Amino acid sequence: MTLDQAKATRKQGGESRQVKFGSEHFFESGLELIKGKRIGFVTNHSAVLSDGRHEVDVLREEDEVVVAALFSPEHGIRGSAPAGAHVESELDPATGLQIYSLYGDHTKPEEWMLKNVDILIYDVQDAGTRFYTYISTMALAMEAAAEKGIPFVILDRPTIVTGNLIDGPFLHDDARSFIGMLPVPILYSMTPGELAGLIQQEYLKPKGLELDLTVSTLLNYKRSMWYDETGLPWVIPSPNVKTIEAATLYPGTALVEGTNLSEGRGTPYPFQYIGAPFIDGVKLAASLTELGLPGVEFDPVTFVPRFSSVVSHPRFSGELCHGIYLRVTDRTMVKPVEAGVALVCAMRKLNPAQLKFRSDGAFDRLSGDKNIKSMIEKGAGYLEIAATWKSRLGTFDEERKKYFLYP
Repeated sequence: MTLDQAKATRKQGGESRQVKFGSEHFFESGLELIKGKRIGFVTNHSAVLSDGRHEVDVLREEDEVVVAALFSPEHGIRGSAPAGAHVESELDPATGLQIYSLYGDHTKPEEWMLKNVDILIYDVQDAGTRFYTYISTMALAMEAAAEKGIPFVILDRPTIVTGNLIDGPFLHDDARSFIGMLPVPILYSMTPGELAGLIQQEYLKPKGLELDLTVSTLLNYKRSMWYDETGLPWVIPSPNVKTIEAATLYPGTALVEGTNLSEGRGTPYPFQYIGAPFIDGVKLAASLTELGLPGVEFDPVTFVPRFSSVVSHPRFSGELCHGIYLRVTDRTMVKPVEAGVALVCAMRKLNPAQLKFRSDGAFDRLSGDKNIKSMIEKGAGYLEIAATWKSRLGTFDEERKKYFLYP
């Protein structure tokens, strides 16, 4: 179910109105749904309106609306905890509200956390990438709501990368984990509200769970838009995805986290600086340039990862690394996962003895397909590897249309 989408196509004075967040749509026409209810809010720093106000503050000012508890995903309620860092539950010093961490001792709201909750609301800016853990948090929160029989409301947000771009392998059951739960490609490019429809049909219903789901849609949004075409204020979704360019490359360059290379955390350009002390950046850049990958260029670079408040243990901290700087030259052409796989393949070819995959299976959890690592180790090229997911991408592109909320 969605709120009335008629406003999405309304025009004033012959010109389209500016895109509005799902939250703004909800505050204009959906508050009756939550009046007199005790709200649990799954959210973080990104849940702001166009005027900069945080939605928790706005809701707490509404008559007959009670915010009973907050639930935070990875990086915590303020979005400042380092990647992978255990986040503790706490009392919010600003509001006195209980914050239950869903990236610590628990990843799913427990029944005792929901005992004073009548309805769950979700609003978190996502990156449209399967291993971005916010969507696992959303899926598990939806599951908890279905089990308890409480309604679930999503205040929708745009994709950062255009909703027309999908790329990468699909999740195999033997690679399923919290950083990859859903049967989608790495870059699936659906809004949280659209993905929720898929979760409801393909994740919850097979478990025999029914969910009362409401999506408050974006207004005047088209799925072809990139985030910077919406006119909405930019709020970084997590500490190291700082720009739209980084978010564009992230579905591919984050694969490097499954190896012994630095993915650029602790530098000005995480997920764009890739390297290690043992790399010859000039050779690597030349090797990748020869491939003619669309929409991206590779420049040699040196960098030194540094500790910071949002990067607690950067790989090769304080060491001089050599490598490449990835730049998007045509975002309408770039295929980020292909570029990420090409990068790892090139490293394997140039430094076969030094490139290592993490022993904890991280690369397989990120790629979602254990065959990818095996093919790289056997010397396959990126085109051969990408061919393994291309046909299924076409099928998925058609299947996901039944969950689309936007033209």
